[in-house]
Amino acid sequence: MRTVLVTGADRGLGYGLTANLLENGWRVFAGRYMAEWRELDDLASRFPDALSIVAIDDASADSLRAAREAVERESDRLDMLINNAGVTSPTNPRTIREDPDYDEMHRLYDVNALGPLRAVGEFLPLLDHGSMKRLCFVSSEAGSIGASQRTSWFGYCMSKAALNMGIRNLFNDLRPQGYTFRVYHPGWVRSYMGGAKNDSADLEPHEAAAYAIPFFTAPRDDEDRLVLTDYRGHEWPW
Repeated sequence: MRTVLVTGADRGLGYGLTANLLENGWRVFAGRYMAEWRELDDLASRFPDALSIVAIDDASADSLRAAREAVERESDRLDMLINNAGVTSPTNPRTIREDPDYDEMHRLYDVNALGPLRAVGEFLPLLDHGSMKRLCFVSSEAGSIGASQRTSWFGYCMSKAALNMGIRNLFNDLRPQGYTFRVYHPGWVRSYMGGAKNDSADLEPHEAAAYAIPFFTAPRDDEDRLVLTDYRGHEWPW
């Protein structure tokens, strides 16, 4: 049975990914950030031997270290890491003339850009022993510099662009060591990234997960080329 860790698994896309992987026979470690959000407990009752819930705050190195220790108590390896945890903010639409919230930008950068880097660094020893050595990142078209037409959304866009650069550097380092990478724009998901569920978006979490999982798990013909791909299979410029 292959093993995977999903960050930000409490709800939204992360929950959809976790449920889909369990239904497809994976051993899943689900990162829970919100202890009061209990949907993962329902999954655990359905898949008691395949799902373990671990507390993870991607903005905290101590939290990630404790999570790695919790996973090590149950498994000596991870085959895949899905860096899904991410945040956005209601202050994103402020233009440069509208008093941007720089403290909030720091929070977005810490979670969206540095969080996945922390997670990879912490779980790398377990991934070294995995059969797939697959690193997956939920990015966004918002991080594409070449395609950007926005006039605001500084914190979110800049954090995702920084994430993409971090992935590129990881790729340069770890691809020669046998690691494979997936960088994914999931589309507009009815998620809770802004706090409340965004019912105006296009895809329910389970629908978005159904697109994402084949992309994350299947081999590619050219693993030596790093691409940012959306749920329709379209490649985005960096």
